[in-house]
Amino acid sequence: MTDLVKVEQRGAIAIVWLNDPGTRNAISDITMVDAICAAFERIDRDRNARAAILTGVGTAFSSGGNLKKIGHAGGLGAGPPQLTRLDYKHGIQRVPLTLQAIDIPVIAAVNGPATGAGCDLACMCDIRIAAESAAFAETFVKLGLIPGDGGAWLLQRVIGYSRAAELTFTGETIGAAKALAWGLVSEVAPDAELLDRAIALAERIAANPPHAVRMAKRLMVQARTGTLDMILEQSAAMQAIAQTTADHREAIAAFREKRKPSFKGE
Repeated sequence: MTDLVKVEQRGAIAIVWLNDPGTRNAISDITMVDAICAAFERIDRDRNARAAILTGVGTAFSSGGNLKKIGHAGGLGAGPPQLTRLDYKHGIQRVPLTLQAIDIPVIAAVNGPATGAGCDLACMCDIRIAAESAAFAETFVKLGLIPGDGGAWLLQRVIGYSRAAELTFTGETIGAAKALAWGLVSEVAPDAELLDRAIALAERIAANPPHAVRMAKRLMVQARTGTLDMILEQSAAMQAIAQTTADHREAIAAFREKRKPSFKGE
């Protein structure tokens, strides 16, 4: 059986491929949830990894929930409500928690439609760039459902409440150009250039001291919900660590000597 998630290592960059084109990379089945979480947890533990890219095999980024299984054996909503609640908790809801918990920056390279939970998956990443063929839709309401994967929390933090409400309440689809205008993605690329653009962005991240990048991500994640005084306290603690690293000393030395720094993650 083909692995549901493939990880390709290119130096300090890990490319994570959703590899289930038969379901257009649906992410609701427990086997896919396990594979996604395991892949990112493994990458986060890799001290040589400095950035990750998430993309899809085939023509879709992710179709979200596996509609063929919803309400049927092995799918969400197949049992009584008290068990469905646990299915969400121990299933797809682990994905946003995993992506929030890891410190390595993740770029979503949205190579096609990102629908329902697939749209939310893109929002779970730190940065999103899209192919011209990409499309985004928060389609739950069209199915008589609500975002069960954290989309109500995620989407409005990316594009603001009003636009998130429009997508959520209408279930309508927007293309890559509108996604760029709305701030859902930061770049749109021709389809054939998407992965190269994502790699180039990941390389720009990976060129920096890895401990500083990981701590900066942790601060950014915490600042989404933390108070200013809490974030200032955390910033002071992390800065105290950063200033003891060899990479910080190398950056200062390179600046003074007017040369390119060489960071070793030390």
